Amino acid sequence: MNTTLKDIIERRSIRKFKTDEVPHALIDKVIEAGLYAASGKGKQSPIIVAVTNPDLRARIARDNCRIGGWEEGTDPFYGAPVILIVLAPKEGHTSVQDGSLVLGNLMLAGHALGLGTIWINRAKEEFEEPFYQKLLKKLGIEGAYIGVGHCALGYRSGDLPKPPARRANRVYYVS
Repeated sequence: MNTTLKDIIERRSIRKFKTDEVPHALIDKVIEAGLYAASGKGKQSPIIVAVTNPDLRARIARDNCRIGGWEEGTDPFYGAPVILIVLAPKEGHTSVQDGSLVLGNLMLAGHALGLGTIWINRAKEEFEEPFYQKLLKKLGIEGAYIGVGHCALGYRSGDLPKPPARRANRVYYVS
């Protein structure tokens, strides 16, 4: 089977990560794949904020937990040491779609490189808060952005989950 198709079929959301640091060279490869995602009119407008700083990662996890309404101390990122946050311009016509394609590429690239990934939501709510607006300014990011999602990234702890059976009656042909 073609390796791309194999990766698409075998990739799974990982919900338990090792604390092992991910080498920056691997993170950069995953990010590069994200930057090659298709985008409306080829504008390449989504951006990625790569978080490897443990203190900022902990802050994001606490805020994400609060926004999600979970019990304090819950880690919505399942222990992954890296969070890749995808943002897109608020005013773009295909911003969320473009950012979603970036996240898909990040997850597939992570899997292809032997890493685990999972898409975590609530980036939209996070990046509406003053702390995250200030973070973007501190990073030199100008303009209004919407948080599309987070890609938690790291080495999985345990076996790759088995895929559930695919539901029937989801494809319709018009010939």
